[in-house]
Amino acid sequence: MSTMTGTARRLAAALLAAGCAATLAACTAADSGAGDVAGQGYVSGDGSVQSWDVGDRRGPVSIAGTDFTGAERDTADWAGDVVVLNTWYAGCPPCRAEAPALTDLATAYQDDGVRFLGINTEDDAATALAFERTFDTPYPSLEDRDGRVVADLSGVVPLQAVPTTVVLDAEGMVAARVIGEVERPTLESLIDDALAEDA
Repeated sequence: MSTMTGTARRLAAALLAAGCAATLAACTAADSGAGDVAGQGYVSGDGSVQSWDVGDRRGPVSIAGTDFTGAERDTADWAGDVVVLNTWYAGCPPCRAEAPALTDLATAYQDDGVRFLGINTEDDAATALAFERTFDTPYPSLEDRDGRVVADLSGVVPLQAVPTTVVLDAEGMVAARVIGEVERPTLESLIDDALAEDA
């Protein structure tokens, strides 16, 4: 009888811990703003991930534009590298929530043939550069208030939300897409998969 009671207590404790973890995760998502988009001016995704086998990929993707310092950027210059594209703007709470992970990964992979490029459809240069300073962003972002870059990219892979993160393989083909706030372990895994293909 006491064994059953001990087992029951351990089960109850495990269920309580799982419930607390779920509650904390829900609070984190809510705090990021990902769950509350009314009147925010963006469509938030749920962090869903889609990846494509090599033979099923679309592309190659080649986008070009001007970053917020006035420099011309073209993904064609990064042929042979894995490229991570991320749509964002400063007033988007999920974009702010994921920014530290993007910064960390861009720094961690900078010597591994991985390039990061932001695409910003909303902000003027002052706002975008302030965001980049706040999060110590080590990679450029294209100014795309006319929507041309996003339109070109959407012709290959539907974006559907801001933020959206797209991983291009070394051939410039779309290897994976995350709709909504991307978690660091998820993006790290997608990058590692793309790098392994080229090894």
